[in-house]
Amino acid sequence: MIKFTGQFYKYKGYPKGYFLGEEKVDKAKIFKYTKYVVLRSMYREFCSSLELCKMKLIITGATGMVGSEVLRQSIADDEIESVTIIVRRQTDITHPKLKTIIHQIFLDYSNLTDVFKNNDACIWCLGISQNLVSKEEYIKITYDYTVAFARDMLKVIDAMSFLFLSGRGADNTEKTRVLFGKIKGRTENALHQLPFQKLYIARPAGILPIHKQKNLAFILRLQYALVKVFSYITPSFIIKSDELAKALIYIVKNNASSQLYNDVQLKQIAKQLS
Repeated sequence: MIKFTGQFYKYKGYPKGYFLGEEKVDKAKIFKYTKYVVLRSMYREFCSSLELCKMKLIITGATGMVGSEVLRQSIADDEIESVTIIVRRQTDITHPKLKTIIHQIFLDYSNLTDVFKNNDACIWCLGISQNLVSKEEYIKITYDYTVAFARDMLKVIDAMSFLFLSGRGADNTEKTRVLFGKIKGRTENALHQLPFQKLYIARPAGILPIHKQKNLAFILRLQYALVKVFSYITPSFIIKSDELAKALIYIVKNNASSQLYNDVQLKQIAKQLS
């Protein structure tokens, strides 16, 4: 379905270049549009009902714990036609659906115009633990990279759905002393200021990886071990990486109405899909 903005033609005669054809139309019924927007949710529902429409998806952070799981689940999803990952290095995953773009400058995406044009949604999983880098580097990776990508993407297409993987504790007031909460909140705020048609924010709490990662830093191994312990003590706060991945894909695939998904809502979606 397409939404048109404009007005009915009400002047004498007919608009310049208007073809009357055999049947003369009352000029009051001639609509002159100035803008149109594709209502993608209706479009996808229509296509899905005919089994004609499959999503083309971009994933960032595909070498990380969550991003690699989103990649696996996307490949396994029959409703996803293709997956494009934007990474600094090759992953161990190969598949006919998968297209890998090696990209080194994460503050400039102007060379990805064709990639933006040929995809329907992006799940942004690029990120790093605040314990692994300096404050300045954490801000650059979490905030600068994300906003730069979003701005360059929107220069090309504003109809693409964009999901930002944030986290429980993100603070939109930016007053918290915790670096993670402040910068995630700042990034969310910046994204909300951009002209997205479909923007989603996901805030999971503890994430339990179901696949082992190579060359994992000691502090991350310790962190994941603690998450595993807490999955028994407070299971309501923990979501498995495959469950989270399926929930994120579900959100962009179904053009969900909500913008913000907290840990409870993400687990509900995962339960619904199991």
